[in-house]
Amino acid sequence: MRLRHPGGRTVHLGYCTNVHPAEDLAGILAQLDRYAVPVRAALGSDLLGLGLWLAAPVAAELAADPAARRRLRTELTVRGLEVVTLNGFPYAAFQAPVVKGAVYHPDWTTGERLGYTLDLARVLADLLPDDAARGSISTLPLAWREPWDSTRADAARRRLDQLATGLAAVERDTGRPIRVGFEPEPGCVVESTAQAAAVLSGVDIGRLGICLDLAHLACAWEEPAAALDRLAAAGLPVVKVQVSAALEATDPAGDAAALRRWVEPRFLHQTRAAHCATATAPTVAGPPGPVRPTSPADPADPAWAADDLDGALAAALPGPWRVHYHVPLHAPPEPPLGSTLPVLRAALAALFTGADAGCDHLDVETYTWGVLPAERRPRTDAELAAGIAAELAFTRDELVTLGLTLTGSEVAV
Repeated sequence: MRLRHPGGRTVHLGYCTNVHPAEDLAGILAQLDRYAVPVRAALGSDLLGLGLWLAAPVAAELAADPAARRRLRTELTVRGLEVVTLNGFPYAAFQAPVVKGAVYHPDWTTGERLGYTLDLARVLADLLPDDAARGSISTLPLAWREPWDSTRADAARRRLDQLATGLAAVERDTGRPIRVGFEPEPGCVVESTAQAAAVLSGVDIGRLGICLDLAHLACAWEEPAAALDRLAAAGLPVVKVQVSAALEATDPAGDAAALRRWVEPRFLHQTRAAHCATATAPTVAGPPGPVRPTSPADPADPAWAADDLDGALAAALPGPWRVHYHVPLHAPPEPPLGSTLPVLRAALAALFTGADAGCDHLDVETYTWGVLPAERRPRTDAELAAGIAAELAFTRDELVTLGLTLTGSEVAV
């Protein structure tokens, strides 16, 4: 789905396919027909964007086989689908029965993470529509925060330098620029935009930048306009936005019974109390490098943070809470719980009400449909496709309200 910003830039909107479990080429092609085509039909759109998730084995297979890449692009085109962005955060098995902390491995201290990301760049260069200005790949914010020391930080810096060199080679070979966005996430080496500005200082900002996940931004209790100003001051471009909303509880002690219904075994649901809004990264002395800033106001301080929702409940953290649990955009939780839609709206306004678009790649990323409380969970493929379509329609309408215009045929769902 494409929209036009008043400044003239084309803005690509799609949904992230990490909600689907397919991890081989045959399964990926099958999921296009099971989900993506029905989503496009429900929207009445002549073109639907996908933020493809390719697990490491299929990414390596496609990177090594130009014919397979051409086939995938053809299969997308004949279905009215396009790809300008890939999700390179999960390495594999993202919809396994238990994921939790495994999603952060391998991290950016390893050659495996570098190789996977460059495989994705090679694949994306051949999937990009001819008229797309660039491609983007989102990735984890270096690593989980523990263990992390100067040795691991130095290793990560070397990998980032190698990544920039590899992306330059892809552009030289294909003529297609690909940028990688590091995605601040609760509990990681880079949790907040303040940490991003400090930790990613000195990277190649022509090829590396930030993937701004709006649920993560909310969980860090950051004010969107200030966060974007902070990134701009650091020279870090927002190369991709994941349009998402987090679970919110204003009175977690009183709402504990409602919150327990959201505890589930597959994903981590990092929880942050409002007190972490005071957490700011201190100035880092010495040469630039990816060393995680820490201070008494670190956002992962256990006085107001927990690495999963059940841990937050057990610790009785002070409220209010924001929980890293992506909830459907168009269907917030029933009271007494809520979602961080106000943060989402404020972020979109800050990104798109200026003279130019603050970002041109947007992905709706609600990967948690399969683990929602039972009464909210889709029971069939058709129900999942309808839910994804409703989220995209919600986002489309928010962007239109901000002055963007549709460039293809659309109808409301």
